[in-house]
Amino acid sequence: MIEADRRGEPMVDLARPPSALGDGAAMFLDFDGTLVAIAARPDAVCVSPDLPALIQRLRDRLGGRLAIISGRALDDLDALLGLRDTAASGSHGAELRWPDGTRRPVDRPAALDRITSELHGFAASNPGTLVEAKPLGVALHHRGAPDAADACAAIMQHFAESEGFALQTGKMVHELRLPGSTKGDAVRAFMADPQFAGSVPVFVGDDVTDEEGFLAVAGFGGLGVLVGELRETAASARLDDVAAVHDWLSGLAGAGH
Repeated sequence: MIEADRRGEPMVDLARPPSALGDGAAMFLDFDGTLVAIAARPDAVCVSPDLPALIQRLRDRLGGRLAIISGRALDDLDALLGLRDTAASGSHGAELRWPDGTRRPVDRPAALDRITSELHGFAASNPGTLVEAKPLGVALHHRGAPDAADACAAIMQHFAESEGFALQTGKMVHELRLPGSTKGDAVRAFMADPQFAGSVPVFVGDDVTDEEGFLAVAGFGGLGVLVGELRETAASARLDDVAAVHDWLSGLAGAGH
């Protein structure tokens, strides 16, 4: 399939990822839009009952070299998946749990409580917008209020500039996060861990926030897999949707068994 980019120039579709991975592979998986469909509210996502067991099978297949890397808080991921024995990163790389279960300590910025309170006031005046508080950041969603997109962008830009946060933009969401932490940083941190070191990494994600992950795995000779519609991306393979991701992961988890 050939589509057009923003300049009207043709973009050739990306190939499907391979149906089997080498013995030295590692897997990094985004959550929202990749393992679960994006919902109107972050707390409304539907996790397939089979998903945790599928991730565990693939993790075991890869010798433990699997990590979930999400913009969500790490505790939120654990509540949804129940995989506290699996490596994971939350808050766009700021929170890390290593394969042995230890977590990297990070101090919560003092300004977050005040900013979050002010954003709740903004949301009350802009029905349909939603504040998502996180341990090391805060997100402002406008999926329920598309007309408020510019106002959301403006207030989050204000806080980013005045308080020294990084501003992360995703699908119908603007998020303040700690500067210097991205999903790519999480990949590089895990790749320095003895369990992951020397492996060939694969990063699967759907949003622009996952581009740093795609770039990071490319630096290790790995593969980026875009989920969803074709767009400009650093990924080199693509899957259509969450269902296609589950089918592909199921094949990988079962390969050789």
